[in-house]
Amino acid sequence: MNQAGQPSCQQKETIFLPSFTGSACYSGGVGETQPSRPRLDQGFVTGSVSTPAGIVPRVASALRWRDRWGTFKARWGVGRMDYAVDPGLYALGNPDRESPVLVTANYKMSFDELRSDLPGRDLWILVLDTKGINVWCAAGKGTFGTEELVGRIESSGLKEVVSHRSLILPQMGAPGVAAHTVKKLSGFGVRYGPILARDIPAYLDDGGRATDAMRLKTFTLRERAVLIPVELVETIKPTLIIAPVLFLLGGIGGPAGFWMNTLNDGSFAVLAFLSAVIGGAVIHPLLLPYLPPRAFSAKGLLLGAIIAVAVLSLRAFDLSLWTGRMEAMAWLLIIPAVTAYLAMNFTGCSTYTSLSGVKREMRWALPLEIGMGAGGLVIWIVSRAIA
Repeated sequence: MNQAGQPSCQQKETIFLPSFTGSACYSGGVGETQPSRPRLDQGFVTGSVSTPAGIVPRVASALRWRDRWGTFKARWGVGRMDYAVDPGLYALGNPDRESPVLVTANYKMSFDELRSDLPGRDLWILVLDTKGINVWCAAGKGTFGTEELVGRIESSGLKEVVSHRSLILPQMGAPGVAAHTVKKLSGFGVRYGPILARDIPAYLDDGGRATDAMRLKTFTLRERAVLIPVELVETIKPTLIIAPVLFLLGGIGGPAGFWMNTLNDGSFAVLAFLSAVIGGAVIHPLLLPYLPPRAFSAKGLLLGAIIAVAVLSLRAFDLSLWTGRMEAMAWLLIIPAVTAYLAMNFTGCSTYTSLSGVKREMRWALPLEIGMGAGGLVIWIVSRAIA
């Protein structure tokens, strides 16, 4: 179940463990020290339930404006590094000793996605300490894992709260959990629910049976688009440094004075760079299933080349002169290099990459991107100097 609202492709693909830690995967390193029991003063807690194991916070399926505002900010990278809830046991509605127990991560977006898709349900939610990382990425990192699950069962007093010995885990957490070990150490059996949290009600109503559609991980246009804001935010800091440098470098050489050159040539340089950023961070995710090469960096190179030609068509180069040819060549190298690098970074948000594949890709793609970008920059500066 995609409890984090994370990438979920219009092309249906086989699921592999995500391998490249992209910016959408986690909220980051929340403090190491976590309370042994969830606090009752968390903003989303609506009350409490008395159990044989102690007081358990009660939550509702309806999200408050603060929850939605927090999700919006996290999507844009604001407060994303500590967007987490206390790990431990929570009550949704009015659960009893027979109610199901669902397991999720303590990334708040995962927690909110799960509870908001279960209106009118009475059940227990066991939240693992994944350091603010969503289920899928935490399973790959080991924080959504066997040891944490067994330990959280014990520290929450779950055996005293429910009479059954069954847990429903998100399917995306399966790579991190050894079900047989959990059974041996805790006595609780593990079942894997559907990919999407919204399918859990139907899954529960059908006796814990998931249809084939519930087991399929998609990556639709909407699911890709929702990841774009945080990808853009990741580029802001380097862009704020690179864009002014390019603007000022545009003043070197040229037919006019320094400031006239910056306004003309420097502005074009900034436009060209920003077009590469938009190509890699926005256009590439939107067109991901339709760009022909398999490797993300290769998709970026193709897209960057198209963008470069489009951008260069806006500027009148005198190709009869060496300086004009060099400038055109420079941007034909720089734009695809930047676009390809940002496209490769989106690997960590995708649903069908593998660790070995990304390692192979990075061995050839990263040197190529660096070489193209650095080479293009040198050619552009030389073209300016001799103009």
